[in-house]
Amino acid sequence: MVYKSFDELFAGIGGAGDRKKTVAVMAAEDAHTLEAVGQAVNAGIVDAVLIGDGKKIEQQLDLLPKKFANAIIHASSNVDAVATAAELIKKGEAHFLLKGLLQTGEMMKVLMREESDFRTERQLSHLSIVQIPNYHKLIGLTDAALNVYPDLPQKKEIVINAVDAMHSMGFVEPKVAVLAPVEQVNPKIQETVDADALKLMNRQGELPGCIVDGPLSYDLAMNREAAEVKGIDSAVAGDVDLLVVPNLSVGNTLLKALRYSAKATTAGIVVGGKVPLVLTSRAAEVAAKYLPIVLAAAACARQ
Repeated sequence: MVYKSFDELFAGIGGAGDRKKTVAVMAAEDAHTLEAVGQAVNAGIVDAVLIGDGKKIEQQLDLLPKKFANAIIHASSNVDAVATAAELIKKGEAHFLLKGLLQTGEMMKVLMREESDFRTERQLSHLSIVQIPNYHKLIGLTDAALNVYPDLPQKKEIVINAVDAMHSMGFVEPKVAVLAPVEQVNPKIQETVDADALKLMNRQGELPGCIVDGPLSYDLAMNREAAEVKGIDSAVAGDVDLLVVPNLSVGNTLLKALRYSAKATTAGIVVGGKVPLVLTSRAAEVAAKYLPIVLAAAACARQ
């Protein structure tokens, strides 16, 4: 399926019965986090379990302009809150995780424990979904937040993570552009070598469920006419669903350029674990927390 906007992507999320997903909020005693969760709950998209200092959570809830239904589980510390959330996931009582008022390193240390059962055999990676006003559909972008300089095996897992998550959201056979500065393979430019290798893996069935092309520069990935001018025959060019960046610096810069210069709307989640993880800044405002919550619900909607 092709989605033109976040509204279209989110339209089928939520509802009654077993379709609605539950978010486990770790260290939930944060006003912006609770307000964003409340929006998602009141929209009928998710149910919420709030884990943390029970008294502080209740105090913050009392200050909200709009109340929402929730369950509260008291945790004596942030470590206990994360461990409790992981246990809910294992029991099937929650479907994805949201970081509240705690540090990422502290949270990940607990989630990486064997008993938390969050890790899989895959590399964790970050997937953003981007709505650009002058592009005809939503696109994914990976990895702009976690993996600094991924090597080829890690890039393979990053692509698999993103494609699997997009499948769960309803994207069918995403068209994947592996970005590089130039379109020709150049042994001196590792990005082009890796892109060509990923394309070959796709042709050989090692990267199923998608169509991979690369190396492709950004202009060719996003504009079919630019590709035609350069004589590039690509099923991906001008109709891309997923951009794969060579490293975090490129991804982070591109994502911010789209957001601040092209007026794009973005939302991102961590994928590759047992369940999606919403990893927003503790200082993020409500809107910046709400979209990733709904995106995570979409990413496990068909699971």
